[in-house]
Amino acid sequence: MLITILRRFLAPYKREIAIVVALQLVATMAALTLPSLNADIIDKGVLTGDTGYIMRIGAWMLGVSLVQAIATITAVYFGARTAMAFGRDVRSGFFHRVIAFSSREMARFGAPSLLTRNTNDVQQIQMLVLTTFTMLVTAPIMMIGGVFMALREDVGLSWLILALVPVLSLIVWFILSHMVPGFRVLQTRLDTVNKVLREQITGIRVVRAFVREPFETDRFGDANKDLTDVSISVGRWMAAIFPSVMLVMNLSSVAVLWFGAFRIDSGAMQIGSLTAFLTYIIQILMSVMMATFMLIMLPRASVAADRIGEVLDTEPSVVPPLNGVVELPRHGVVEFDRAGFQYPGAKHAVLTDVSFSALPGRTTAIIGSTGAGKSTLVNLIPRLFDATTGRVLVDGVDVRDIDPDVLWGKIGLVPQTVYLFSGTIASNLRYGKPDATEHEMWEALEIAQARGFVEAMPDGLDAPIAQGGTNVSGGQRQRIAIARALIRRPELYVFDDSFSALDVATDARLRLALKEVTSNATVIIVAQRVATIIDADQIVVLENGEIVGLGTHSELLDTCVTYREIVDSQLAAEVS
Repeated sequence: MLITILRRFLAPYKREIAIVVALQLVATMAALTLPSLNADIIDKGVLTGDTGYIMRIGAWMLGVSLVQAIATITAVYFGARTAMAFGRDVRSGFFHRVIAFSSREMARFGAPSLLTRNTNDVQQIQMLVLTTFTMLVTAPIMMIGGVFMALREDVGLSWLILALVPVLSLIVWFILSHMVPGFRVLQTRLDTVNKVLREQITGIRVVRAFVREPFETDRFGDANKDLTDVSISVGRWMAAIFPSVMLVMNLSSVAVLWFGAFRIDSGAMQIGSLTAFLTYIIQILMSVMMATFMLIMLPRASVAADRIGEVLDTEPSVVPPLNGVVELPRHGVVEFDRAGFQYPGAKHAVLTDVSFSALPGRTTAIIGSTGAGKSTLVNLIPRLFDATTGRVLVDGVDVRDIDPDVLWGKIGLVPQTVYLFSGTIASNLRYGKPDATEHEMWEALEIAQARGFVEAMPDGLDAPIAQGGTNVSGGQRQRIAIARALIRRPELYVFDDSFSALDVATDARLRLALKEVTSNATVIIVAQRVATIIDADQIVVLENGEIVGLGTHSELLDTCVTYREIVDSQLAAEVS
């Protein structure tokens, strides 16, 4: 999966990669040339006293060093820029894939895991790409060139290379074999910490209301300890790599000097060649160390790539049509034609054989016990889910054949779980209509019975809203969300239990104000309170995903046992 992601997102940067490779090649060749020039200065200049030769070769060394520095700096610049662009493209691709997910895929992965994958996991691969450009290109060239140049200086000491490189490789392999399993566990533990922390921050009011701070502290402590234990375990093995490499490098230096001294004493080798050979040995082992550093990052980046690839390879269950219908013959007609829905792998369907119509100028209410499938039913209209059996039609066209922008443009949805975005009241209202005027916003707020508390805020429409709307009450959130749907004046209004946080008086005023605005639109209301839907033109009663009653309030009292039980239970609750 790692190779697949690298090929996919690095393809546009072939020119930059070629430049980086060429510059790294120049820098590495320059680094390999310097020890040989230094050996010539010692053997042919210093030992013979030829100052002119020393100056000439010294000037060459300065020039080569300058070329090496410029090539290295430029290569790192292009490498870093390409790596950052790669990370940007992966995050963008990941984001657009997640945006296309339906509620089913979102529930499968979960928000905390998706956040970790698009931040920490992408960063792991991005760092691997950056390290590849700065080290991996250099390492093989340095190793091969170092071996060639070392043999050129003295073949008699070549056995040291054959002995030291395998020893270092075995040490690195042993350490990495214990590190790799920990990286996958590490990412999973990080997901858990993010999930727990997100729950605690989001639900801080509930935590405090039930005095559960000690429990939540222990829960976070356990998750944090699990992450810490794995991190320490991986970190210990990681910490052992560089001392091991340095030990081998220092022992190699001692070995070269020890055995090289005997060859110099016998006249088989010169002092300059010994210093050059020692430098080449260090360069060879440094290249192994650079490859080792890459190998350290590779397992974690591979795990991260698998997690990112899992998201990128997940096809959304709700797929937009290739040539979607953009012109609809009618305005706001919704029809359920034997519609059903069943989650993959579930034993029982959530909805079964649902058929009814909602017409413009009429209010259709949906009521039923908890878990009856009310929210799932209305979520089929804007295609938050797709019906697994039957059809859902808007203006006579299957919603799966309508262009998504056209479909969503016809619907004003107030979901069951109201969500406000961080910003201001005005910015949240403009989610419904980006070019809404101040007059339109106040008008929508007035209909939604929200104008009073908004005017009471010091900044009015510019009053700040925290993420999720946590700085306003549940009833205020619902009314702002209703105003957000009203401001676009759609042909179809879907209120999914959107009045549950309102008191009875506010609920009544809001429904009265809605009648005038929605007189020519189709209105579908999901509600728990009978009082909210008592005046609806038709009421759909759901039980276990099936329609068990359809009619007006008075008709259902005579014909539907389930509806009558709901009414009786609420009346009994009011009396008590």
